[in-house]
Amino acid sequence: MKRFRIFLVNGLILTATSFLMRLIGFSFNIYISKKVGSEALGVFSLIMSVYLFFITLATSGINLAVTRIIVEKTTFCENANTKNAMRKCFLYSLIFGTISCISLCLLAKPITYYFVHNRVSHYLFYFIAISLPFISLSSCLNGYFTALRKNGKNATSRIFEQTLKILATSYFLSFFMPSGIYYACLSLVLGEMISEIGSFLFTYVLYKLEIRKHLVNQKENSNYFKTILSISLPVAITSYIRSGLSSLKQLLIPVRLEKSGLTCSEAISSYGLISAMTMPILMFPEVIINSFSGLVIPEYAYYDTKKAHSKITYATEKIFRITFLFSIGVFGIFLFYAKEISYAIYQNFSIASYLKILAPLIFFIYLDGIIDNILKGLNQQLEVMKCNILDLFSSIFFIYFLLPILGLNGYILIIYFSELLNFSISFYQLKKLTHFKIDFINWLVKPFLGVTFSFLICKLFVSTLSLTMSSIIFQIIMFICGYFTFLVLSKSLKV
Repeated sequence: MKRFRIFLVNGLILTATSFLMRLIGFSFNIYISKKVGSEALGVFSLIMSVYLFFITLATSGINLAVTRIIVEKTTFCENANTKNAMRKCFLYSLIFGTISCISLCLLAKPITYYFVHNRVSHYLFYFIAISLPFISLSSCLNGYFTALRKNGKNATSRIFEQTLKILATSYFLSFFMPSGIYYACLSLVLGEMISEIGSFLFTYVLYKLEIRKHLVNQKENSNYFKTILSISLPVAITSYIRSGLSSLKQLLIPVRLEKSGLTCSEAISSYGLISAMTMPILMFPEVIINSFSGLVIPEYAYYDTKKAHSKITYATEKIFRITFLFSIGVFGIFLFYAKEISYAIYQNFSIASYLKILAPLIFFIYLDGIIDNILKGLNQQLEVMKCNILDLFSSIFFIYFLLPILGLNGYILIIYFSELLNFSISFYQLKKLTHFKIDFINWLVKPFLGVTFSFLICKLFVSTLSLTMSSIIFQIIMFICGYFTFLVLSKSLKV
C-alpha cells in the first residue's frame, strides 16, 4: 500500500506539472505557428527530426540503464554505492554526448542540402549541436530521480526548462522577426539550445543536494561500466536504427510529396500543417496519462525483480481499464468537436478535417505508449525496438512509393498503417508475458456508447454551431460530464 501511495503521489505531481507545462508549451506553439507560418514550422520540424536522431545518439540508452541500476541498489539497500554508479553513468553520458555533437557538426552541410532543401543555413545545426552533451547528462540525472521515485524534482526541472525556452525563444523572435524563414528557425533553435543547457545545470544542482544524503562512499568490486553497457548498448544500437529510420521517414515526406505535383513550399507547408499543427493537438491530452505511464517502468522493474507475476497481471489490467476509458473519451471530443477546436486554436478550420480523420488513432497511440513502457519495465526493451524498427521500415517503403501517387491522402493512410502495426505487435508481445484479460463490455462497448450518448445529450442543449470561446469550452465540458456520468451509471468505472 505504501508503494501504491508513493506511485500515486508521484503520478499526480507529474500529471499536474506535465499538464501545466504542456498547456503552456501548447499555447506557445500556437503563438509560434501564427507568428512564423506553416512553412517555417515545416522547416523547423525537419530540423528537429534530424536533431532527435542525434539526441538518441547522445543519450544511447543511459536513462534506462541508470533507472535499472539505481532501482536494484535501492531494492537491496545499497544506497551508499549509488555515487560510484552515477560517476560511471556521467562518464558514459559525456562520451556519447560529445560524439553526437561532433557528428552533427560534421554532417551539417550535407543534411541541409539534401534534406532541408537549403531553406536555411547549416549554421543552425552547429548551434543546436552544442546542447547534445547537456541533454545526455540530463537524461542520466532524470533516470536517477525516476529510480528514486522523486519525480517532483524531474517535474521542477521541466518547469524551469520550459520557462527558459519560452523566454529565450520569445526574445529572439521579437529581435529577429520579421526577417524570413531562416531567422524564424534560428530563434527556435537558440531557444531550444539555451533551455537544454539551463535545464541540465538546474537538474545537476538538485542531484548534488540529493546525493549528499548518501554520506558513505564504499568501494566495490562491481564493474559498473560493464553493467551500464550491458543495459544501454543493446537499447542504444536498436535506438540508433529506430531513430535514424524515424528521421529519414520524416525527411522523406516533403520530398516525396513534391513528386505528387506540389511545389517545395507547398509540400513543406502541408507537412507542417499535419505534423506540427494537427498531431500536437491530438497528442495534447496524452499528458494526463503519460506521467503515470513513465512511472510504470521502475514499478514493473521492481515487480520483475521480485518475480511478482500476479501483481504484474493485476496492475496491467487496472492500467488498461483506465487508458481505454480515457482514450475513447478523448476520441469522442476530437471526432465531434473538430471544427470548434480548430477555430478556437487557429481562428480557422484549416486542421478540422485532419482532426476528425485522425481521431480514431488516439485510442491506439495512447495505449501503445503505455504498452511500450510496461514492456521496458519488464526488460523487454529490445522487443519494443524491434517492433518500432519494423514499423519504420514499412512506413518508409510506403512513403517512398505511395506519396508521389496519392499525395496527402497517402500520408494519412501511412499514419494509420504505422500506428496500427505498432500497436498490434506491442499488444501481442505484452499479452504473451502477462496473460491479462480485456473486459470488452466495460472497456470498449460501454465507453463508445457513452461518447455517443454524451454527444446526443449535448446537442439537445446546443443545437447550432457556436464559435465563441466560452461556448466551445462549455460544450466540451458538457460532453466530458455526460461521458463520465454514463460510465458511472453503467458501472464501467467500478474497480
